[in-house]
Amino acid sequence: MVEYKYIYGPVPSRRMGISIGISPIPKKYCNYSCVYCQLGRTTDMTNTRRPYFLVSDIIEEFKTYLKEGVDFDIVTIVGEGEPTLYLNLGELILEIKKLTSKPIAVITNGSLLSDAQVRNDLKNADIVLPSLDAPNKEIFKEINRPFGEIVFKDVIDGLRKFSNDYKGELWIEIMIVKDINDSTETFMEFKKLLDTIDYDRLYINAPIRPPAESFVSQPSDKAILEATKLLGGISIDRLVSEGFYSEVKDDYSAIKSIIKRHPMNQYEIKSFLVSRECNQIEDIFSKLNKDDTIDVVSYKNYNTYRLK
Repeated sequence: MVEYKYIYGPVPSRRMGISIGISPIPKKYCNYSCVYCQLGRTTDMTNTRRPYFLVSDIIEEFKTYLKEGVDFDIVTIVGEGEPTLYLNLGELILEIKKLTSKPIAVITNGSLLSDAQVRNDLKNADIVLPSLDAPNKEIFKEINRPFGEIVFKDVIDGLRKFSNDYKGELWIEIMIVKDINDSTETFMEFKKLLDTIDYDRLYINAPIRPPAESFVSQPSDKAILEATKLLGGISIDRLVSEGFYSEVKDDYSAIKSIIKRHPMNQYEIKSFLVSRECNQIEDIFSKLNKDDTIDVVSYKNYNTYRLK
């Protein structure tokens, strides 16, 4: 069995179908420590781009993965932190394009779009999905908790510049958190800001998985509906996900390979095991609950499992 270091999935994406993920940075290396992050608090705050891994190593692993013959819709460079911190991102995108005709997406917090080199690195991606969780610097600091030298105005200016020059699909995502950015006044600020950016789609999201901070709550359905109407967005909660998949044969190891980067709740795990015709579901849950390498987080009346 191949143990993958950089490649994971396919996993279901409510926006893009079945996605193969590529992580070009170490776990929890990020320049934000968002209060809603499903991976927990950022452990390594940095705003310096580095060549964390060799492009050739990532590409060789991707070639091996492709030999598995797994069906997928898209390749997503997302990482376990902020992927634009990877210094060789532009080269990585070009090398992936040599191996597949499927679209390549980059999910980013958008913080480094103020850097001309980052904008250049992203130009060959088919889809770029930057976050925009705040319409002003006060909410930006409260919800994203950025690395000290990051300035909200620079982030927005960088997003505007990128939106003007980028030839691919630009999909912006706003994470709505109760009592932080879910008011009508805040939505109107968002609208004013979005009118200055040239984007193709807007997604409205909510923290459906256990967040980094316990005070984070989902907004009301009314707030989500108001945001989608005022901003002309699409509610991600209303999109349908396909099932999880793993090429790992052992059921327990397969679950751990997924939750390393994509937390799963108890219902998703059960559905995944049923799809694999597993007849030891209760035993696997018992093992998961006792595993010291796994965090079991109770949130919204169900358990979510993620690797520590």
